[in-house]
Amino acid sequence: MSRISSGVLIRTSLLVTVLAGAIGLQSEGKNPFTKRDKAFFADANVINFVRPGLVFKVSSASIAKDGTITARVLVTDPQGLPLDRNGVNTPGAVSMSFIAATIPAGKTQYTSYTFRSVTAQSGGATAIQAAADSGGTFTPNADGDYTYTFKTKAPTTFDPTATHTVAVYGSRTLTAFNLGTNRASATLDFLPGGGAVTVTRDVIRDSSCNKCHEQLLFHGGSRVGIAVCVLCHTPQSVDPNSGNTVDMPKMIHEIHMGAAAPNAIAGKPYKIFGFTGYVDWHDVTFPGSGSINDPRNCQTCHEQNTGAKQATAYMQPNREACGGCHDNVNFATGDNHVNLPQVDDKQCANCHTPQGELPFDVSIEGAHISPTSYSGLPGMVINILKVDNATAGSKPAVTFTLKDSGGNPIAANSLTTSPNRLAVVMAGPTTDYGYTSFGSDVTTNGYVSEDATKSTCSTDGTCVYQFLHAVPDKAAGTFSIGMEGRRGFTINADTKAAVTTEYGAVNKVVNFSVDGSPIVPRRKVVDITKCNACHLSLTVHGENRNQIEMCVLCHNPSETDISQRPAAKDPAVKNAPPQSVNFALMIHRIHDGSALAAIGQPFVIVGFGGNPVDFSDVTFPALDNNGGVGNVQACTMCHVNGSEANLPVGLKDVTTPNSLLTKTPATTAACTACHATKPELSHAVANTTQFGESCTACHASGAAFDVDQVHAQ
Repeated sequence: MSRISSGVLIRTSLLVTVLAGAIGLQSEGKNPFTKRDKAFFADANVINFVRPGLVFKVSSASIAKDGTITARVLVTDPQGLPLDRNGVNTPGAVSMSFIAATIPAGKTQYTSYTFRSVTAQSGGATAIQAAADSGGTFTPNADGDYTYTFKTKAPTTFDPTATHTVAVYGSRTLTAFNLGTNRASATLDFLPGGGAVTVTRDVIRDSSCNKCHEQLLFHGGSRVGIAVCVLCHTPQSVDPNSGNTVDMPKMIHEIHMGAAAPNAIAGKPYKIFGFTGYVDWHDVTFPGSGSINDPRNCQTCHEQNTGAKQATAYMQPNREACGGCHDNVNFATGDNHVNLPQVDDKQCANCHTPQGELPFDVSIEGAHISPTSYSGLPGMVINILKVDNATAGSKPAVTFTLKDSGGNPIAANSLTTSPNRLAVVMAGPTTDYGYTSFGSDVTTNGYVSEDATKSTCSTDGTCVYQFLHAVPDKAAGTFSIGMEGRRGFTINADTKAAVTTEYGAVNKVVNFSVDGSPIVPRRKVVDITKCNACHLSLTVHGENRNQIEMCVLCHNPSETDISQRPAAKDPAVKNAPPQSVNFALMIHRIHDGSALAAIGQPFVIVGFGGNPVDFSDVTFPALDNNGGVGNVQACTMCHVNGSEANLPVGLKDVTTPNSLLTKTPATTAACTACHATKPELSHAVANTTQFGESCTACHASGAAFDVDQVHAQ
């Protein structure tokens, strides 16, 4: 947000597929692009000639007394050098579309001046939808400097003291240079009568959306950023086919509520007729919570640290926004609203105050508490202090502390009854977990898990656990020990509003040498902070596991779901070949779930209790350059340290009994988790010999088909 000398407030929402900011030429030894961009891998001469990227800036706007709307826009590359919109004097034609809208006095949302009338595909119903202007004219002022005159006119009764906004969005086509399509948008808030803008629509910033979506662009990629979205997704915009509004608060809440929406559960999901026909989101599962598909944490999207001027807008209840999640409420009749009709929004806040007295009351904060993230949970803190007797052939002794968040000691033997739990896991070596045997009595593959509630604890919360199993006699290198634990808790105990939940300790993992060699931690491929950008606070297996370093001890190359299949009720599931749960393979396939299902390869794991879990409804939320979800090419959303291109990804074959290969080489297993067709698997097999995989010959960093290069946009 910035102000210019005239007092006009400029708000720019800009997303470019390459870089926004001053950059130098590649010939100067600088590369301004990231590995997510095709331009990063392009020849320097091409980059210096094309100057990829696109930046719009609306420098001024006005509305004449007769309603004529004009906007002056600068079109440049990221260096600030002008671009020819026709693509004659500079490479790549630039398309531009314009919107004009106002926030009427006393209102909080826009009404668009630019709109269209839409007729339903059947039945003849019509509705108004905000849209871009059509038929306006461009006047060049200087290189890259244009004045656009709207064909649409504002009503002659327009309010010159109300906030008005013009927006430009568009693209620059550079496919002829193998540089894709660059996209951008910009908005300008102004008062036609002059003066400073004080009323804006600024509820959620793009950065909050981009935690999951990576880049926020829709409708073929042409609309970039929330500041543009809210100009068309207004209360005036309706889908005539379904009769549903496409107003931003209602639509976005419905989409993200997805499978948890009451109407979706009842088989009547919210749907709209889009550019490709009817779309509904009945299978969307919201990832922004420790427990998947628990959309109660409003601040996952309504973040309070982005600078959005109306960041607390979610604290102001209204039928449109609240009805997006609580979509089975009939405000006119009172159905599903404790039989109380609500004819307007004036009395909503009488009951739904920002914060009440108890969790799960009808206040905004109280009603949207996820039990596992309730601030009143006592907490559980584990710290591993040391590991003794940890050499080959010996049984390690782990000294640790076990306390609550207040520093009060917790006795290990108080965690013996369900759902309470305390466990310690040993695996190794860190070069690649998976094929170490800790004894003939151990049924888990590559690791051993023991009950740490049998630890000896002192009154200050310091405990010692003596392993029952030894480090294998011939073990070498670095091994790991991890700890996990959870406790049960009842919120609002002894009341009719009581809710039973669980909470877990942050996993702790310590590495140690079993032969005196230097300690070498396992390679770092992903980081939990990356997971939590989208998942908020990722915990799995009943609040037990929440750190990647802990997950990989068990989710190793040799482990499958074979131990759980005998408990499956469906004979077909019970008797099917076991599914690998190796971390790289499993995580890739989970996040590519719907795409794998579409080619007839649904990813199904039999979980605890014999319950099959099918990930066919999972679509990765990252958006591609055309605004489509499922962009699993956005490797850096999860990977750190360039690990996606650090081949090979492991040393040991992955046990894959339900694959065409029962043993799959490590890199092949990771890559064909997404590239899962027979030709792709055949390619990998054809390039693997008795000497191993040859993936690095073509796909290593800097090679002809570098992993990052083939995934770039």
